[in-house]
Amino acid sequence: MARRSFYIVKKLKIMNTKILSDSQSLGSEAGKFAVAILQAAIETKGHANVILATGASQFAILETLVDTDIDWNKVTMFHLDEYIDLPEDHPASFRKYLKERFLEKIEYACEYHLIDGNKDPEEECERVSSLISKHPIDLALIGIGENGHLAFNDPPADFETEQPYIVVQLDEACRNQQYGEGWFDSLADVPAKAISMSIKQILKSKVLVVSVPDERKAKAVAEAINGPLTNECPASILRTHTDCHLFLDKNSASLL
Repeated sequence: MARRSFYIVKKLKIMNTKILSDSQSLGSEAGKFAVAILQAAIETKGHANVILATGASQFAILETLVDTDIDWNKVTMFHLDEYIDLPEDHPASFRKYLKERFLEKIEYACEYHLIDGNKDPEEECERVSSLISKHPIDLALIGIGENGHLAFNDPPADFETEQPYIVVQLDEACRNQQYGEGWFDSLADVPAKAISMSIKQILKSKVLVVSVPDERKAKAVAEAINGPLTNECPASILRTHTDCHLFLDKNSASLL
């Protein structure tokens, strides 16, 4: 049996946490906060670089973004992860998600860099890694998985790699979450591998907005905030970030 690594970081920081009544309110408040960050970056520098997440936790946030008057011509967008060997027209494709819920609604006005999971994975990692290395990120919108993952960095996550994008193996808990959210017809249909933004690249973002609704995320939230800072709960690393904002609803905060 392969030996699982265990990695603990001692630097601790309390995240800025806001608890809303429900998932829609959570998404709206997180979205408004994100809009303010983007607008401030554009006003200060003339341009903003943003990372967008996908999944059910981001629905209301993206609705808020696209309904707000932002000069998207002055924004460059990256995204967190994509399945390997999943057709773009599959309901679970993150490229499809972002095109339908974001890019189409802003008429593709921003510069955007999507991960192509149907190309050679290592070459695609090198391509998007090179691109994001030239774009210091002002804001990252992310979530936390039921197993505590960030992007597709499942436990035990690699806290040390400097590579911006990496190929990862999805664990059973992660794959069960994707199936349980209704993105796939069966667990067997969930891909076993993905391209994911690395932990260190996520943490390079100037501001992190972390949106985590639903009771099924409560255990992961509690461990991220109150448990040991370890790669067995990847989200615990958020406590080392200097400007991290955690948006919860009453259900996801129920174990705090």
